[in-house]
Amino acid sequence: MKNFATLPITALLLTLLTACSAPEPDNGEIRIIPRPRHVERYEGRLTLTEQCPIVIDTADSDLLRIAGFLNERLRTAAGFELPVTAADDRAAVRFVPVDGMKSEAYLLQSGPRGVRIEYSDPAGAFYAVQTLLQMLPPAIYADTRQRGTEWTIPYARIEDEPRFAYRGMHLDVCSHFFGTEYLKRYLDLMAMHKINRFHWHLTEDQGWRIEIKRYPLLTEKGSVRRETVIGSCFSGFYDGKPYGGYYTQEEIREIVRYAAERYITVIPEIEMPGHALAAISCYPELSCGLEEHYEPATKWGVFRQVYCPKEETFRFLENVLDEVFELFPSPVIHIGGDECPKQSWKQCPHCQGLIRRMGLKDEFELQSYFIRRMERFVNSRGREIIGWDEILQGGLAPNAKVMSWLGEEGGIEAARQGHEAVMAPHSRYYLDYYQADPDTEAICMGHLVPLRTMYDYNPVPEVLTDDEKRFIIGVEGCVWTEYMPDAARVEYMAWPRMTAIAETAWSPAAKDWEGFTRRLEYHFGRLDALHVGYCRAFYDPLIQLHKDSAYTRIATIEVDAPDAEIRYTLDGSEPTAASTRYTQPFVVNRSQRIRAAAFRDGKPIGATTSKQMN
Repeated sequence: MKNFATLPITALLLTLLTACSAPEPDNGEIRIIPRPRHVERYEGRLTLTEQCPIVIDTADSDLLRIAGFLNERLRTAAGFELPVTAADDRAAVRFVPVDGMKSEAYLLQSGPRGVRIEYSDPAGAFYAVQTLLQMLPPAIYADTRQRGTEWTIPYARIEDEPRFAYRGMHLDVCSHFFGTEYLKRYLDLMAMHKINRFHWHLTEDQGWRIEIKRYPLLTEKGSVRRETVIGSCFSGFYDGKPYGGYYTQEEIREIVRYAAERYITVIPEIEMPGHALAAISCYPELSCGLEEHYEPATKWGVFRQVYCPKEETFRFLENVLDEVFELFPSPVIHIGGDECPKQSWKQCPHCQGLIRRMGLKDEFELQSYFIRRMERFVNSRGREIIGWDEILQGGLAPNAKVMSWLGEEGGIEAARQGHEAVMAPHSRYYLDYYQADPDTEAICMGHLVPLRTMYDYNPVPEVLTDDEKRFIIGVEGCVWTEYMPDAARVEYMAWPRMTAIAETAWSPAAKDWEGFTRRLEYHFGRLDALHVGYCRAFYDPLIQLHKDSAYTRIATIEVDAPDAEIRYTLDGSEPTAASTRYTQPFVVNRSQRIRAAAFRDGKPIGATTSKQMN
């Protein structure tokens, strides 16, 4: 263990009486999300006041900015900030660079002498500040002065480093558009949870959202759809209202800069060869020319109108990407590659002639040809591609990374071929899927993927050898916004489930559901202070009916909240603390209506839920 340098006793006593005095010992758990690699908790607490300086290399612009994040929170919520200085003998928040630590790692020690943060790179110092903020009362995240709060942190030693280098969160801005102010809030929430990749889904069938100066029609026309489907893609009802929006190049530079200041790399996605209808509606010559009219899609789904692999298409995409490279310094560019129907290519004389001339087996190999050609161009500009796992079809491009969404198989196959993979299986990490009882939730995509399903997922498949496992470089939570028309719905769907993904991305592989739920319940106070409208199904029993006979079902009930007991009734009455306690699955018939609620100390903690056999 590394120790603070010893001060003369008089200086130590002065410290304890002024800047960093400790109230009564508190041996409670340090409740941080994502969980640090190693935590030692000591008796005592440290009180921060304006007499406790931040000691850094004041010539280091990164550290000045990082200190500014801490002071911004203190200034807003506590009403004071810590003086920033290059040297000070008082108890302080002291940043000390150390050689040999892993990238993004840090060591945080708090005691009567203040806080000492050792770090290897600025990202490590930044993440140490995120941990330090979570060690303070949740009110530190409030947007107004919180009078009467004592700004203390527990004495502790925290050694920390990330499990994965790639810790991603995705946002689809094509189904629904979100302005730059909300994107900044989104990035702030990512940074708070040590997420370091923002996958920005910018082009789709339903709208083109990035300004490309060489092709102005992409935003003049391609960014606006005529109307939007109401309900699912099969409903046949539409709202009759034009919908659109796009980001100017200046706005994109602003978001990229804002993210970089929080050690987040922005990875743009420019879809190809499928999901191209918005672009084709502006420049029909990019298609196989099989239809007389093209327009941005007005409903969700997969469409047969895809890029035709001809020279003018490749010139178009190369010109687009050249402007993308100017805007995004990310070494990796996402090129989509998913859900590319082959009907148009099968009917297209050019595509069939190309298959014959290139000696390709079929349209799947034609897609591989398309991706490989674009990869060569991207590589020639010093970048690499990542794509959804369909880019494996017909043969994987030589240097491509794979984002595995269909399941684990794509990531497994990529790793076995020696390619890096990011795990984002839809059955585990798609945040547009239901998180609570689908019978009671507003419309979502997919099936039920509750918090625990996301938490329990292990993204490193055991079928891989140890050598192959190193190619699994991270995870990503995906927010597709077909049924998320506004920021409030995004936050409801993404949180708190994104905390589970963040913990898997950062924390050691061993899972601790009980510990996680205890920390998460405390963490809700932070999200409340930030006005995050997260889903509160954490406190509500989930009732599920499983097939049994033609006349019966087996009922199971569970709740995420720790230390809660479930009480239920079968006659439709409101459960009370005296109702039957759920201990194991039971049989119900058509006449019985289950109503359940979670209780602590005899008091309900969430909503009553109900279910009846159809």
